[in-house]
Amino acid sequence: MPQRIVLITGAAGGIGTAGARRLARDGAKLVLSDVDAGATEKLAAEFGGNAVAVAGDVTKPADITRIVDAAYRKWGRLDVLFNNAGVIRVQPLLEVAEAEWDRVMNVNLRAVFFVLQACARRMVEQSPMEGSELRGKLIQTASIAAYRGGGVLTAPYSASKAGVVSITRTAAQALARQRITSNCICPGAVDTAMWAQIDEEWNALEGWSPREAWKRRTAGIPLGRPETADDVAGVISFLASPDSDYMTGQAIKIDGGLVMGD
Repeated sequence: MPQRIVLITGAAGGIGTAGARRLARDGAKLVLSDVDAGATEKLAAEFGGNAVAVAGDVTKPADITRIVDAAYRKWGRLDVLFNNAGVIRVQPLLEVAEAEWDRVMNVNLRAVFFVLQACARRMVEQSPMEGSELRGKLIQTASIAAYRGGGVLTAPYSASKAGVVSITRTAAQALARQRITSNCICPGAVDTAMWAQIDEEWNALEGWSPREAWKRRTAGIPLGRPETADDVAGVISFLASPDSDYMTGQAIKIDGGLVMGD
């Protein structure tokens, strides 16, 4: 794959970290961002001079500007955005408070839009990527929760991820003539720290023993095993590569068959 400059938000764990490692193996140069400065620095150190760590909060406009600027200061351009930062909370629908709704929406939807916008504004001004007619690629992390509602315990999260799918498709239409593509991934039940949080909160609500919620959620996966972050990283690699240059506006489910159709 031609060498590409990739910005990853939410890089310090789970899908973000797996994506960073896969893209590094592909030969990418990385700008890694997360609110966890220590974990981000540690991850960047794995890749030597091919990665830079930028601690930042994607809900803050000044931090977004600083994170995006890092790619241009270091390498003079940005080819791919992996717009991945996200949060969740497990709560009954009738117990969701305004503050919790706002927290999830601010990270999962508002920040996704403004990070996308900040990157696209710079991408439209740059020359095409090496070996491509495109100036840039936008990849968002949505979820199968955008399609199946995610159950009754994650209303803000599910709504935010449906919004990510919508933003992805709007950006694809708006930026196609500028030769920028926009796609999103929709993972299922991925064995990460986020799902450990879901399991803990869900079990507490139901009075279940540890890992029971995880066992129930993954029992019906048609492919017969839980999903790993590396399962998702391969699709991220594809979307960042020239092989997907003629794809835009797509929401790709990576879930072992949990959601089919739609």
